[in-house]
Amino acid sequence: MFSVSSRHEKEILLSLDQMIVTKTDLKGQITYANRTFMEIADFQEHEVLNKPHNLIRHPDMPRGVFRLMWKTLQKRQEFFGVVKNYTSNRKQYYWVLANITPDFNNAGQLAGFYSVRRPASRAAIAALEPIYQQMRQIEAKLSKTEGPDASVAWLLDQVRMSGASNYEDFVMSLNKDIIK
Repeated sequence: MFSVSSRHEKEILLSLDQMIVTKTDLKGQITYANRTFMEIADFQEHEVLNKPHNLIRHPDMPRGVFRLMWKTLQKRQEFFGVVKNYTSNRKQYYWVLANITPDFNNAGQLAGFYSVRRPASRAAIAALEPIYQQMRQIEAKLSKTEGPDASVAWLLDQVRMSGASNYEDFVMSLNKDIIK
């Protein structure tokens, strides 16, 4: 399987009972991280608070997935996605099924985002790795603004061909064995 990451990286396998939780402000800066996040990603609290959440972004992740995520969140809808993240030393990674929801303050105003992540199924990872690889190839041929939009369009075509109505349904169907 093609990967832009090093072959020397080691995967961390999360157990089904591990839940990673973070909160961010409207710009994606981390305002809260639970102990599980800090243990798995190998960060201290002071290293993540008020830092961009993309500090754990793995280069194998196409920008288009995050473009789709932000478009979904801007509509004040929750987003489900399968994401590959780095640890602090960039020598380890882990796959998660992420559920990101808008976080509203008491006045009903959007205040940030709340993310709960659990391990992604092996079936989801196997299905999405070649899709993400193709998305990265599409992005590499185009500009930084055109690439993510083109890769999202291609992704959504693949999702429709699978019979799913949207990316979130597609992702959830791939993870049905671990979601009870």
